[in-house]
Amino acid sequence: MRTDPIADFLTKIRNAARARHAKVEDNYSRLREAVARLMMEEGFLERVEVQGQGPRKKLLVGIRYTPEHWPVLQGVKRVSRPSARVYAGAKKIPKIQSGLGINILTTPLGVMTDREARKRNVGGELLLAVW
Repeated sequence: MRTDPIADFLTKIRNAARARHAKVEDNYSRLREAVARLMMEEGFLERVEVQGQGPRKKLLVGIRYTPEHWPVLQGVKRVSRPSARVYAGAKKIPKIQSGLGINILTTPLGVMTDREARKRNVGGELLLAVW
């Protein structure tokens, strides 16, 4: 039994990028899909696909690399954990790598990046930091 499926998903992505794998496959959840899509929109991942139906759904994530074959994803860190939740208001959301990285939050308006949360003036739970 996995106690923190988001941390496991991030570890799979991090390990695949370091090992220069083209893709990662994991079990599907709406939260994992939302996180992966945000990372893709921000340019850290190449593609996000959902395969299968019902309980056999899989999430296929393509890792993005530079022309020199270095992973674009340099680091990812789980901020809020099941044992220690971290919340931040719209004005208190920290910046990652002086604005070069992103925080991904769950808010009452859905899963979004820190920039969008500041723009919409909404806070929430800080899920992870990506740079």
